[in-house]
Amino acid sequence: MISMLCLMLFVPRVFSSSTQVAVIFPQDPALWMGSSLTATCTVSPERGLHANTMYWTLNGKRLPSSTYGLLSTNGLSVTLHRLNGSQQQSGDNLVCHSRDGHVLAGSCLYVGMPPEKPVNLTCWSRNTKDLSCKWTPGGRGETFIKTKYTLKYKLRWYGRERECEDYSTGQRYTCYIPRDLALFTPYEIWVEASNQLGTATSDVITLDILDVVTTDPPDNVHVSRVGELEDQLTVRWGSPPALKDFLFQAKYQIRYRLEDSTEWKLVDDVGNQTSCRLAGLREGTVYFVQVRCNPVGIYGSRKAGIWSDWSHPTAASTPHSEPLQSGSCDPKSGEQNSTLRRELKQFFGWVRKHACGCSGMSIKLYDQWRVWLQKSHKTRNHVGKNNIPFISVPAQHTLHSYAP
Repeated sequence: MISMLCLMLFVPRVFSSSTQVAVIFPQDPALWMGSSLTATCTVSPERGLHANTMYWTLNGKRLPSSTYGLLSTNGLSVTLHRLNGSQQQSGDNLVCHSRDGHVLAGSCLYVGMPPEKPVNLTCWSRNTKDLSCKWTPGGRGETFIKTKYTLKYKLRWYGRERECEDYSTGQRYTCYIPRDLALFTPYEIWVEASNQLGTATSDVITLDILDVVTTDPPDNVHVSRVGELEDQLTVRWGSPPALKDFLFQAKYQIRYRLEDSTEWKLVDDVGNQTSCRLAGLREGTVYFVQVRCNPVGIYGSRKAGIWSDWSHPTAASTPHSEPLQSGSCDPKSGEQNSTLRRELKQFFGWVRKHACGCSGMSIKLYDQWRVWLQKSHKTRNHVGKNNIPFISVPAQHTLHSYAP
């Protein structure tokens, strides 16, 4: 059956087993790359065909007569040296033909390599409900013939060996176990690779489902402006609903980029809060923001957890700043205004440059100054000695963005 399926892929007319007039030996051999093969085609004597009228093809291409050997009036051989890997995993077609091109017999050649030990076996559980595992074929990964990978698992101290059955995840070398998994008990998991030339087994990994939990991306991600502050945006999101009944400590990360850029900037110090203030942004600019979650310490697990996928990008823009206005016709007062504003702008430009992340240190004084300065522009008030707010920044302190 395998031989006939192999032949049907390439040969338009193949006799069924009841009408086949010849036989090829060996039939459907599995061979190492670089090896040699001598095959014989023997015709039934009652057919009245002579061997010197026959010829051979390999994958539809006629082989040179110099590779033939006349064994008898009804037997013809062909010898192939230094065989390359099969062109398709279903095998190469070696076919014996009569003078008029009819197929007399065929054989599939499986030329390749035995599998090497699978590596990089990793597993994860989405919300503790299932288990997915992926791995990488060993060595170069190419065996040239069909190789079967089987994920096996068992409870570490008891229970029978079981096989993962769902390999239809859309990704190669991945298997999905949808149900019937135990918590608080370690599993042993491994992968076996096999083909017609050999078998190889990966290292066994041991894991507890609670140690490899990931979750869905945070939902309800909202990005909004912080009043009229042109260099800041507030990000808020919801905790993963699928884990609402579990005892765990979530960690979050944010990344954001400019609308016309592909480079993301990562905010890694969000902690377990579900909001964050991004500062030091460009004014009048559209930003795309994403959030992801790491469910740490589910039911006391000491493992780091696995990051979820990133949420869908959410876009928001920072406000445009208004041009400075002197608000006075007094040249001296205007010069003082300009000098003071320039110095304050330079100083807080430095603060803004260092304001990134979502640490706990507050920058409320910075916000107050920005709001005060913008109001002073709109009302065209003078900035004199009696109305300059005193802003004290302790030495060696760096101001960061904070959770509102």
